[in-house]
This record gives sequence, structure tokens and C-alpha cells, in this order.
Amino acid sequence: MAQIKIYGRRRFLEANAPTLSTVIHGCTMAILGLPEDKRFHRFLPVDDALFIHPPDRGDRYLIIEIALIAGRTVETRKRYLKALIEALHRECGIPVNAIEITLQESPPENWGIRGVTGDELKLNYRIDR
Repeated sequence: MAQIKIYGRRRFLEANAPTLSTVIHGCTMAILGLPEDKRFHRFLPVDDALFIHPPDRGDRYLIIEIALIAGRTVETRKRYLKALIEALHRECGIPVNAIEITLQESPPENWGIRGVTGDELKLNYRIDR
């Protein structure tokens, strides 16, 4: 399970959300092994006056927060971060210095999904890779 929030400038997100979602989910499937139908993305557009950051980040600056059920190796998490940054740069033209990603892991028992806690949930993919 991955719950993904993407923050960025309103104009950029509204024009690019479908492409960004495709790129992000492609990496999530390839590296984390999530199935095609497990896409949970929320785009949170911010008005220019309310999105304050260093000027070198530019108009395409993204902050991505990804909540994960804990269990993946350090190597897998690092590969995922690097793959996301590379793909967003290559496919969406976002400069690498304008992409910031945070992975936030919590134990399965801290998740409530479809009426059960995450440690009781039967997943059709592995999280211990």
C-alpha cells in the first residue's frame, strides 16, 4: 500500500496531473511491486502566493509525500527514490533540484484498510523486498 500526495503549483499540477500520476505509478509498480489497480494519488495544488520556496526550484517544483506500510529494505527504498527522480526528470522535464520526496513508513498495524488493520490485511503483493 502506498498513499501518495503531490504538492505543486496549481497551474503545473492541473496541466500535468495525469502524466505525473502515470510516471509515479510506473515506478511504484516497477520498484515496489504494487499492482496496476493500487494507485492512490492525491494532487494538492497550491496557489503561487502560498507556495514559498527557494527561487532555484522554479515553477515545476514538486513535494511528494509517500506513506508506506513498513517492510521494504533500505536498498529498495533508495532505488525507488532514485527511480522516481530520474523518471520525473526524463518524462516530465522537471529539474532534479525541483523534486523533493519523503517516504514515511509506519507498521502495518497502524493502517486501517477495508475494515481491518494492515497486519490483518491479505495483500496480493509483497512488501518485504
